[in-house]
Parts: sequence; structure tokens; C-alpha cells
Amino acid sequence: MTNGLFVGLVTLDLIYLAESAPKNNQKIVAIDYTVAAGGPATNAAVTFSHLGNQAQILGVVGSHPMTQLIRGDLANCQVAIADLDPSTNTALPVSSIIVTQSTGERAVVSINAVKTQASHTSIPPDILQNVDIVLIDGHQMVVSYDIALMAKAKNIPVIIDGGSWKTGFEQVLPFVDYAVCSANFYPPFCRTEQEVFAYLNAFKIPHIAITHGEKPIEYLSDSKTGFVDVPQTPAIDTLGAGDVFHGAFCHFILQESFTDALAQAANIAADSCRFFGTRRWMDSQ
Repeated sequence: MTNGLFVGLVTLDLIYLAESAPKNNQKIVAIDYTVAAGGPATNAAVTFSHLGNQAQILGVVGSHPMTQLIRGDLANCQVAIADLDPSTNTALPVSSIIVTQSTGERAVVSINAVKTQASHTSIPPDILQNVDIVLIDGHQMVVSYDIALMAKAKNIPVIIDGGSWKTGFEQVLPFVDYAVCSANFYPPFCRTEQEVFAYLNAFKIPHIAITHGEKPIEYLSDSKTGFVDVPQTPAIDTLGAGDVFHGAFCHFILQESFTDALAQAANIAADSCRFFGTRRWMDSQ
């Protein structure tokens, strides 16, 4: 069985399906709702586990009462937790998400991991023992740097989920094998995608990809450029599709070429958009 370590954000997601997001001073009644553990690395870990692997999330969870919801959800998804701060009773970040029924687009309010940053001394010993692949989402950057450094020394592939630029990524990038970024990922002084590719390529990252939602994925791999098509699917909910994509990519890259792994991950992510919330798509698999 393949083992993956996912480093980053753990949140509690309150997800509502509604006709539209509320306007100022407006109250709306949701059509549906669900509660789940969230965060890019967390949802990627859930996807990786669902595809038949062993997944572990390395993040701050703690002992606040709301963590029972997170622990229960991740236990149900067979994702292990390596807690960077088990004694903290601070409330975890809560994300409130409204998904528009007609388009599948989402609006998100969250504080991310700003108040739950861990130090490198919190990393459990032997955390990389038997690990085959590492994904970093950038929300625990100090910890991520040490993990990336150790993974490189052990020849464990390192993937970054570049949803958006986060300060400190520049220290992690020298150890990255696969940079899989969104169109919103703009490092300092980068204004175009070509500048983003050039910036990442300067760190000698062998494989780089930029996703564009339902549009083709652009990639630079071993000096070769190209596009990978994304399946066109009627979207019920796009929430977490990027996270699902990254988790699926971690699964397929250990078996396939870079472009094939991107294509296979795109298939899984597109399928997840046909269902409300970040878990129900797995019931259809």
C-alpha cells in the first residue's frame, strides 16, 4: 500500500447549497448543507485514501470540542492525523462556504491557518518513515520547509499545491519535484503565467502545471510544454475540486507519466463536481 503525507491546513467546513450568496443585510435559507473536515491538504488526503492508499495529514488539530467533528470525519475517511499541537484548546479555523445551485460556484469565508502556526519542533519523530509521497499546501510553511528538506534527503517526491502564493514558498521550492498550481498562483513580481513558469523553472522544478478550472491544464515537464484537456462536466459544486485534483494526482503520479497523472486527476476532479459537498462524490465511485 502506498503511503502519503499531506502537510498543511485542517479546518471545519460548513457548506451550504443555496440559490445565491446573500447580499448585504439579507437572510437566505439553504437548500442543503453538510459539515466536513476541510483544507487543501486535508481534502487531498481524503481523496488519496479513497483511491486505495494510506493517507496521513500533518497539521494543527488540538483538543477544542469542535475537533471531534473533524476527527470523526477523517476517521470515517480512513485518514490518520499527526497533530502538530495536540494540547491546544484554541478553536480551529472554520470555513463557511456557500455554493450557488445554478452554477456550482462557491463563496468562502475563512481565516486559514493564520492563528494556528506550528514550529518545526512540533514535527513528530520518524514522520517520514515508510512515506512514499509528500504534498504541501503552504499553510504550515515552517513545518513544510523541514518536511521538504527531509523528504529530499530521502528521495521522497514532494508536490506543492499552489492554490495561491504564500510567503515562504520560495524556501520550499528548491526541494519540489512537482509544482501543481492554480491560475491564481502568482509569486512576487509575476504578472503572467509565462512569468510564473519561468519563476518556478528557475528553482529547477522538473515538472510544473497550472490548472484553469474546466479549461486545459498547461504544463512544463523536462523542458517540454503542452496542454492536458479537462473533461467537461455539468458542475453542481466546484468546492474542493482542486484539492481532489491534488490528492488524485498524488495517487496517479506514482504509477503514470506526468501528463497521464494530470489527465487522470482531472477526470476524478471533474467527477467530484457533479456532487454537492466534498464527500458525496466518493459514494458514486
